[in-house]
Amino acid sequence: MPKVVEIPVGKRAPLYRFFEVLPGLLSYGMIILLFVLSAINPILGSCYILLIVIINLVKAVGIAFTTVRGYRMMKKCSRVNWAKRLSALENAQENYERLAGTKRSSYEYRQHLENLCMVAAAEDGYFPKPSEIYHAVIVTMYNESLDVLVPTMESLLKTTYPKERMIVIVAYEERGGEDAEKVAKTLEKNYKKRFGHFILAKHPDGIEGEVVGKGSNITNAGHVLKSYVKEKGIRYSNVIVTTLDCDNRPHKSYFDVVAYEYIVHEDRKRLSYQPVSLFTNNIWDAPAVTRVVASTNSFWNLICTMRPHTLRNFASHSQPLDALVEMNFWSVHTIVEDGHQYWRSLTYFNGDYDVLPIRVPIGQDAVLSDTLWKTLKAQWVQLRRWDYGASDVAYVGEYMFSKKRTVKLTVLIPKFLRLLDGHVTLAATAPIVAFGGWIPLFFHYGSRDLLSHNLPLVVGRIQTVAAIGLFVSLILSLKLLPERPARYKKSKKIWMAVQWVIAPVIAIVYSSACAFYSQTRLMLALYMEKFDVTEKSVKK
Repeated sequence: MPKVVEIPVGKRAPLYRFFEVLPGLLSYGMIILLFVLSAINPILGSCYILLIVIINLVKAVGIAFTTVRGYRMMKKCSRVNWAKRLSALENAQENYERLAGTKRSSYEYRQHLENLCMVAAAEDGYFPKPSEIYHAVIVTMYNESLDVLVPTMESLLKTTYPKERMIVIVAYEERGGEDAEKVAKTLEKNYKKRFGHFILAKHPDGIEGEVVGKGSNITNAGHVLKSYVKEKGIRYSNVIVTTLDCDNRPHKSYFDVVAYEYIVHEDRKRLSYQPVSLFTNNIWDAPAVTRVVASTNSFWNLICTMRPHTLRNFASHSQPLDALVEMNFWSVHTIVEDGHQYWRSLTYFNGDYDVLPIRVPIGQDAVLSDTLWKTLKAQWVQLRRWDYGASDVAYVGEYMFSKKRTVKLTVLIPKFLRLLDGHVTLAATAPIVAFGGWIPLFFHYGSRDLLSHNLPLVVGRIQTVAAIGLFVSLILSLKLLPERPARYKKSKKIWMAVQWVIAPVIAIVYSSACAFYSQTRLMLALYMEKFDVTEKSVKK
């Protein structure tokens, strides 16, 4: 088994630098090409614009359709009694014989019967028993208050997985100071007896070679967990590790679903388990801008669950402890350790690695700070950190040309192209669609070319059709709303629908601008080597 391929520290090789520059080069290139083609010939510029706008239209329709399917699938999976299904695997033969004659005909139920049959037919010990599986939950924190962390702990208690087989690790930072220490100790005092196992893991400050960020914190917690599990005599392969941010609240069935899928998949060690991240915990309190950003991100996560080939590790996810121990847990060299873990795992397991969608949600907070200005600034900080995932382009690009490469190019190249395309289109598409229709006319205002003169109108009509995606987003954003807090009137829901008129502006001011910011820093080798923590605020 090859060693883990790590992100280089310090000066990069020329090939690595080329791939670091590539996303920004292509993003800026798409904008520059629009001006160049329009200056040369208005028809060339107009055709270029129309091509991008039509592609955007097709994507918008496809996204709307897939989002609805993802929402329906999530609701259906959330209604299943996963604790009961998981328990049935304990005595698979007996339960298969009991259920085989039932008349339920849904695909999911037939799949459950097939799983029971498969487990029953296997030799003893080939599939782990549910009673042998432990869930280790790493809850990360920096300087957050108990107001943020207590609801997360309470949500863990509300899950249906047996608490005696849950190992909760509070991973906190030494650099958080005395306040962080006090919060961690308070959590230990209040919750230690309510879970089977409860551990505090303090991440030391100033470790050489580490980027200041979440990856370093959870890797330290992983080593603490490894020692604890070994001391308790628990097999690594019987422990599933889930990382949660301090504001995350898993669905009551999340751990049951993950344990179920872990047991019935023979390649379980080479899988990560990805829930649907919904940024809805505090959606009623957040201002319109961050509500739209949060809802858009929630929809994208729904879409990804319906496209497993595009699914990557994001935010909260689960992975077996034996795999994590072999890989030395997560990268300590990047501020985007979640998405990077996908590529790290793919290269380590020679391409034999996948992310399995877990179609139940984990609730997360929308960005919210003390004031509107602080909230807007915090949203920018969060998105530019996420968009720094463009740094993985260089990691994968150099690996493709490495003599130590063990992943087939037929597997790697399509994944690399999707990665690159995702970052480039995120940066360039919104401004081109918004303003591109006027560029050919700007260069050739006095010409008699009908296409360039009518292009703004044509683009506007196409965008009107593409607004079907915006309408679907509006409807689903209302369906995803949690229960309305008593402090808000019913009329607030109307304004939460009207907020979507600012979505095109947000796409440029936040999504596109943040992507360009991160890609520009990579082009200039101004690396982001500190995890800017998103400020958490709770409105009481």
